[in-house]
Amino acid sequence: MTDLNQLRDRVYKRVSEYGFHDEELSNEHLLCLVISELIEAVKAYRTECHANKDEFEVWIDGHDGSNEAFIHAFNKYLKYTVSDGLAYASIRLFDLAGLRNLNLNRFALVNVVSKKKSFTENIYTIVKDIMNYKYSLEEQVNYTITQIFALADILDIDLMWHIEQKNEV
Repeated sequence: MTDLNQLRDRVYKRVSEYGFHDEELSNEHLLCLVISELIEAVKAYRTECHANKDEFEVWIDGHDGSNEAFIHAFNKYLKYTVSDGLAYASIRLFDLAGLRNLNLNRFALVNVVSKKKSFTENIYTIVKDIMNYKYSLEEQVNYTITQIFALADILDIDLMWHIEQKNEV
């Protein structure tokens, strides 16, 4: 498993380079952005918009490897898909953890997502618990990352791969 604190630092550095932290944003603002990405994943799921990793890799292999080629392939095969929404929600969580220096070596002991629930019900469960203020921000972020990864596993999505691709754009 990837060291989540190292991933947190890489993502935070990348997002900061884009100027995302030029103004101070509240935790609530940043968590709302996570929720909006989860809702984008629901929209993609409802319209059956799934990533095509194989076609992406074939396209990349057949081209010059330039940044333009990567962006074209990303936009064509990965963007606005279920995987993309889950990856972007995760990136926003890693970024928040980096901004607030949260330790990501804590994991939720129980997964609330399950194969028995629909995708939308699983997202609802995650969002509902993001907003549970009886937990610290660090607990909320760790919990949410754990649940998104568990949901990705249920869906057979290689979330780390998608995060890495998204982090390149």
